[in-house]
This record gives sequence, structure tokens and C-alpha cells, in this order.
Amino acid sequence: MKPLQTDVLIIGAGIIGISTAYYIKKFSPSTSVTLLDQFQPMTFTSAQSGENYRNWWPHPLMKKLTERSMALMEEIAIETGERINLTRRGYLLATRKDDISDIVSGIEGTYGDDASKFIRIQSPANCKSYQPPLTDKWQGAPNGVDILKGHSLINKHYPNLDPTIRNIIHIRQAGMVDSQQMATFMLEKFKAAGGKRVIGKVVGIEKADVFKVSLEGETKQIFASQVVNAAGPFAKVISEMLDINLPIENILQQKIAFPDTLKSIPRNQPFAIDLDEQIIDWNEEEKALLREDPEFNWLTEEISGSIHCRPEGGDHSHWLKLGWAFNQSPTGATTKPELDTFYPEIVLRGAARLNPSLKAYYNKLPRNMVHYGGYYTTTPENWPLIGATDVEGFYINGAMSGFGTMAACASGELCSHWVLNKKVASHSHYLSLERYKDKTFMKQLNSMDKGIL
Repeated sequence: MKPLQTDVLIIGAGIIGISTAYYIKKFSPSTSVTLLDQFQPMTFTSAQSGENYRNWWPHPLMKKLTERSMALMEEIAIETGERINLTRRGYLLATRKDDISDIVSGIEGTYGDDASKFIRIQSPANCKSYQPPLTDKWQGAPNGVDILKGHSLINKHYPNLDPTIRNIIHIRQAGMVDSQQMATFMLEKFKAAGGKRVIGKVVGIEKADVFKVSLEGETKQIFASQVVNAAGPFAKVISEMLDINLPIENILQQKIAFPDTLKSIPRNQPFAIDLDEQIIDWNEEEKALLREDPEFNWLTEEISGSIHCRPEGGDHSHWLKLGWAFNQSPTGATTKPELDTFYPEIVLRGAARLNPSLKAYYNKLPRNMVHYGGYYTTTPENWPLIGATDVEGFYINGAMSGFGTMAACASGELCSHWVLNKKVASHSHYLSLERYKDKTFMKQLNSMDKGIL
């Protein structure tokens, strides 16, 4: 391969790298852009996406970022005739706690002075404005947040949920998107605008007048005026080639999907999350066996909440997807992550606490169940890194642990503005490495909930 010359080289062809390439070419067609990855596009971490999106975040700036992304996804949905399968039934955040004042206070904080316009308290005595998600259409879907209080009201609309649930926070501006179709659309536009793709593994980067990027194989080199590091789990390794130490780590998280042959979950149920900590539902014999083994006795103790359950594939499908990001152990990224063979039964039993009908699948998940996993690449505060670094011309777009799909459009747009030297809003610096220079802001940020669901 002869040395390739390009104005901008983007390392990483997951949804973040693809979005960045798409928006650079959209805003500056004459800029030559090359998209580089050791894999085919969307086949590594982005292939493991939950494909969910939400505007709920503990901090207004993250809410602003994801709402911008939602607006851009809606533009693509319209342009493509709904090719990206954008839906919006919301998120159901369920808890057995009677006092949820801390959650309500957090939501009010993100809406600020407009909180009273967007937060609706629904109770059996006063529930005139609640609109159940009878359709998955994003057009015309309610905005804001509905808080459903009391068993009778919850049971009326969601009778399949655990009867001990006392409160549901229904985030209305949330749903699902087909990230593979969205990426395919962006790649088509990128190619049509003259964008190039190269398959190769980066083994070295040098900076002189331009960047010299060496690929695996002695003669493979790319020369670029600017480089965007969108390498996902490998972003830290790429940046270290230029002596940039990114404050990120990788945590392997897993999911399962299987056909709900027993029709345990209504197809119109929104993406439901059990917020409460729990002890997994093992029988006494299983508990005894687990307690005897030092490697697995933690499975008999209390575990953090936020177990996910959602119908997968639309109203006419019969698949379910379950996830539980209880793992908190950082690990080095590899091209073939090793999955926990016990995870499917663990997440099933966890999800069955919120959806008791799932107990019918204990120890007999369908044979065609799919078990998969990917890395959450995260900063300590669980905020992304989008923007310039200390090396002139070298940019980062990443560290989106579990929210890459939902933030892809807005992060790609923002990163393109950095690269093209367009004006960025002053608050955008807080989404970049610049935020670590503001000790007051970081102290505030580190005191807040990380927004992990």
C-alpha cells in the first residue's frame, strides 16, 4: 500500500467514528476524510449496542447533548423515510421505595425553571394527563416525565410488573433506534461525498508537520493533517502513542436476547429498568452451593440495581433483551472479550424480580438465546470526551460508556466543529479534556449521580 495522504484521519469505524466522518463531510465536502479501523464498520463494540436513547441525565449539559442527538436522529428518520426505525415509548424506571424525593429533585434540577411544565405527578386520585405508550411512534410522543405513584395506578397500566413496585418514573423522551441502519446511511453519504475507508491496525503515530500513522505491515502508512481518535475501547492505547494519557478505563458489560416463546412480556412495554438493589432469586440448594464457592458466593449477596428488560425488534417480533451492568471491574480491551457463562441465568433471575413471568424460563432459556457483550469505555464521572487535546490537530471523540448510540449524532457533529475550526458553544469545553482544568466544576460533577442505567 502506498502512503495515503488525507486532511482528516478518523481512527475507529464504530458509530462514533462513522458519525464524525459523516458530519465532517457534510459540513465541508472538500475536506478529504479517511475512516480507518482494524475491523469492518460497526462490528466490534458498536455491534453490541443496546440501541436505546434517553434525554434523562443528572446534569443539564448531558441532557442537552442527548436532546441534540435526538433532534439529529429525527432529521435522519425523516430524510430516510424511517429507515432507522426510530421509536419512542420511553423508559420505565421502577422502584419499590415510597420516598423518591431524591429522584424527583434530580429530575427537577435538569429541567431547571421549566420543571413544573415537564414533570407530571400521576396518582390514582389525579391521573387525567397520563398517556400510556400505546404506539411506538416518535412523532407526537409526549415529552417530559410522568411519575406514577401507587400500586393501583401502576397495575392498571403495567399489570405484568412486580406488584410491590410503588413508583414508576416514566421518561417520555426516550426509545430505541436501529444503529446499524443509521450507520449504513451515514457511510453511504460519506462514500458518496468522496470519503475513503481503510482497514488496518494502528501500531504507531508520530507528529511532525503532519501526523504519520503507521499500520501493521512495514510499508503501510497514512499521512494526515488532523487525526480523530474514535477508537472506542482502544482509545487510550491510540492516545498513548502521542504521550496523551486519557482518564478512561474499560469495563466489560453483557446482555442476552432470546425469543419470548411464552409471551411473558407485553410487546408494548417500554424499556423497563428495576432501580432497586436486590438479592438474586436462587432456591436454597442453589444458594448453598454458591456460598461454598469463594468465586461465586457474591451471587448470594446484595447486588446493585438497574436491570434492563425490553421487547426487541418491534411490536410484531417476539424477542426480548435483558441487561445488567453490575460488573465494575476495569479490564484491558481485547478483540475477543471473554464472556461469563453464568451471566444469562444471573440476568434472567434479576429481571424476573421486576417481571415475575420471566421465572418460567429459569434453567430453561431457549437454545437460540444470544449472549453477547462489549466494553463500556468510561471516564470516572461517566462523561464523554469530545474535542481537542494537548497535541495540536489531534482530537478525541469517545468515552461513551453505554450511551454511544444515543450520543453519536451530537458528538459527531460537535467533534466535526472542533476539527473544522467552527465555533463551539462555551459549554462544549466541559465535554472535552478541558473540564479537568476547572476544579470547581469537577468537584460539583463528582458529587452528582453518574447517570448509569
